[in-house]
Amino acid sequence: MSAAPSYLLPLLQLSDSALPTGAFSHSLGMESHLHQERIHDESSFANWLTQFIRVQLVHSDGLAIRFACEADGQAELFRVDRELHAAALPREIREAGEKMGARMLDIAGSVFPCAELAAYAAAVSEGECAGHPALAFAIAGKNLGVPLEELLTSYLFSTVTALTQNAIRGIPLGQSAGQRVLAAAHQEVRDGVALIKTMGREDFGVTAPGLEIAQMQHERQRARMFMS
Repeated sequence: MSAAPSYLLPLLQLSDSALPTGAFSHSLGMESHLHQERIHDESSFANWLTQFIRVQLVHSDGLAIRFACEADGQAELFRVDRELHAAALPREIREAGEKMGARMLDIAGSVFPCAELAAYAAAVSEGECAGHPALAFAIAGKNLGVPLEELLTSYLFSTVTALTQNAIRGIPLGQSAGQRVLAAAHQEVRDGVALIKTMGREDFGVTAPGLEIAQMQHERQRARMFMS
């Protein structure tokens, strides 16, 4: 009987929904649609989550992870960081990336340290890079030897899990309903990973205008549970 790959436990740790990156504080635009009553139950949330995966998650964080793993040197990696930051037009989304990125960098750097993570953290500290959780996750995973497909699947599903947990609190949804949504999202995550592997640089940063508008509206929403 063969042993599990050495990267499996570190990967599970970094993609655990309980990892203290602050993801529980961010709805990434979902709360605006809650306020507008476009999301109000299991079905409407599942539909929103599907669109979020297919458009924003795949074309931003997901594609950034692939580019980070393929980067040939620091200059190329740092370019991905700057492009990812620039593509996030809503202010709260840029700030969410910075905050969660700083936490992911700190956690990954202290638990699974490597020279590439240290260099990226230094660039963020010096203002040369903005910092983003997807890139910190990608660098850590790459240095742990995680295959790209598993790295992408873990990150995408951890994001989906965090958003579903926030929907359970925010809508609210029952725990069983949340698990049904997660199970239904399995195929969307698989399809997203397959798509990421085929896309080019021209696809980087593609997003849905309606979602971006909702993310901008959240900045001025009167009552809020989440930071974004």
